[in-house]
Amino acid sequence: MTTYNWDLIERLLHEVQNSAGHSFAPRAYAEDHAAEKASAGEPIDNLDHLKTLACDYEKLLLERGYIEPRPDHEGSTGNNFILTPRGSSLLSLIDSSIPGNDHPRQVLDEQEDALDEVTFDEVASKAQIA
Repeated sequence: MTTYNWDLIERLLHEVQNSAGHSFAPRAYAEDHAAEKASAGEPIDNLDHLKTLACDYEKLLLERGYIEPRPDHEGSTGNNFILTPRGSSLLSLIDSSIPGNDHPRQVLDEQEDALDEVTFDEVASKAQIA
């Protein structure tokens, strides 16, 4: 069973939304994420591992259709992205600013591989997850 760091994925997806005009930097976002958790008194993972994981997630999100290269007319730098409809759906399910996001994360965690395209599309289409 594949487990994901939903907080880190959420951070990356938010950064994708805000990446117009500048390059996507997953390692820097992981570092910022760790610093925010530490300042809130939360335990953090090994920083080097977190940076590597962020790069792995960038690749996975791109390969599985959650993000795609940002078009030139939307502020492309050649190294930044936009959310696809699947990526927007994922972000809406795991967004910590939305009350009740724990249930969708739990449902995703119960899947063999929640970010498998077919699995995610099936789970996300169920009204009761949200």
